Amino acid sequence: MNFTDDISHDASAFPRHIAPRRAWRGPITTAIFDWAGTVLDFGCIAPVEAFRQVFADAQVPISIAEARLPMGAAKREHIEMILAMPTVQTRWTTQHGRPSSQQDIDTLYAAFLRVDEKNVARHSALIPGAFETMAALRARGIAIGSTTGYPREVMQNLLPIAAGHGYEPDFCCTVSDVARGRPWPDMCLANALALGAAHVQSCVVVDDSPTGLEAGLAAGMWTVGIVATGNEMGLSLAEWQALAPAERDARLRLIRGRLLETGAHFVIDSIADLEPVIDRSEALLAAGEAA
Repeated sequence: MNFTDDISHDASAFPRHIAPRRAWRGPITTAIFDWAGTVLDFGCIAPVEAFRQVFADAQVPISIAEARLPMGAAKREHIEMILAMPTVQTRWTTQHGRPSSQQDIDTLYAAFLRVDEKNVARHSALIPGAFETMAALRARGIAIGSTTGYPREVMQNLLPIAAGHGYEPDFCCTVSDVARGRPWPDMCLANALALGAAHVQSCVVVDDSPTGLEAGLAAGMWTVGIVATGNEMGLSLAEWQALAPAERDARLRLIRGRLLETGAHFVIDSIADLEPVIDRSEALLAAGEAA
């Protein structure tokens, strides 16, 4: 007799044990930040300029919008996604007489790494309020983690520059360190493990890109979208300050809606507004709410 002959295929033959829910009710223990557009580089300028330069050097200029659209992805994948845009691919084929290849992606990526090494140094200033927010989080005993679509090669250059500005996260996970980048949860979970987070729901992910927020949600963490200083807004500090109040409010409403569509728990204008969100998250946890 086959072993399976006497086993019912009715799902009711395998009653499910319903375990009591064990929600985390403690405080926030870990905050995990993106880099460009979230903590430093107001407007996420460095990578955009680098992408545009390497495509221009390849005689296929791209627009700012085309450079920004895949932001949050690993940078080689970002290049591949730009080339997959029909308008860009048409321009590439027209210029080079053939579709782009994997070798072209490798060449563009190598050029991006060279260009962006200089760009991250040029656009490394902390976003206003970042230093004070980090100090406030540390005073609360909250560990500071970070994720980035930059590879380790870029971060080896950027980490000491950021430290010179007073920003030194306790842990940095790059897309080079995990099997899968955003929107997968791998980098967020690597931070939770490295920093000894008490629970995934004791972690807050702060990011300016939809894919970064999706990664935090996939990890089961609280997510906070950054509206004014990030890639979705795409303005330098000077450009942001020059906006008329009505134009500023209109753009903020648009970007807030876009980030909320990801399922983000909160959206704030900048990192300077984060501490009240930590308070709100802790109040929800204490009341038994889950991320």
